[in-house]
Amino acid sequence: MLTSETLQFLYELSQNNNRDWFEKNKKRYESVAKKPFEQFVGQLIRRIQAFEPQFRTTPKESIFRLYRDTRFSTDKTPYKTHLSAVFTTEGRKTINDPGYYLQVGFGSLSLGGGAYFLEKDTLTQMRQAILRDPAAFRQVIEQPEFVALYGEIKGEKNKILPPEFKAAAQNEPYLFNKQFYFMAELDPELVLGSDGLDRVTRYFETALPVNVYLRQALGV
Repeated sequence: MLTSETLQFLYELSQNNNRDWFEKNKKRYESVAKKPFEQFVGQLIRRIQAFEPQFRTTPKESIFRLYRDTRFSTDKTPYKTHLSAVFTTEGRKTINDPGYYLQVGFGSLSLGGGAYFLEKDTLTQMRQAILRDPAAFRQVIEQPEFVALYGEIKGEKNKILPPEFKAAAQNEPYLFNKQFYFMAELDPELVLGSDGLDRVTRYFETALPVNVYLRQALGV
C-alpha cells in the first residue's frame, strides 16, 4: 500500500509546493499517495474497531485534506506536505474526543492521540478527574509499554492554576497541563510494506487505556 514512491512524492511536493507543479503531477498524487493512503486508513480503521468497536468512522471522514486553508496564515503555500488522519468515533466530526492520529511525511511519521483540544470547561473536568484519583491517572500513563512507545503525556501548560488545583499541583504537575496528548516521532519507513499496519496498530492499541481514561474523565 504505502510505498517509497509515496514518500518520494511528498518530498518532491515539499520542494515544489505550487499549483502548477501539483496539477502536472496530480495523477501521480492520486496513484502513489491519495489512493494508497485511503486504503491504508480503511484497513487501519478495521484494525482499530477490534479494540474500539464503537468507532464508526470511514476513510473519507477521517482523512484531512491535502489542500491548506491559507486565508488566515502567513504561509501561503497551497498544499500540506504530509498525509494525515484522525481516528475517533466519527473521524473529524468528533475531533475533540480522545482518539488516535497518524501523519506521514517524507522525513517523519507521527503516531499519537489523546485529548488535544480542550475548552475551559472540559479542561476543568480533566483536572477534577486527576484531583479525585491521581493514582488512577498515573496508573494508565505509566504503563511500561506506553512509556516505551510514547514517553510521557505532552501538552501546553498554564503558569497559574485556579485555586482549587494549586495545592495538589505540587505533587501532580500534570494539573498544569492545558492539553493531554501523546505522540511518537518515528521513521516513516515504519509504515511501508506488509508490516506497516501491524506497527501502527500496536502503537494505537497500546494507547487504548489512556484514551479510555481520558474519555471517562471528559464524559464522552
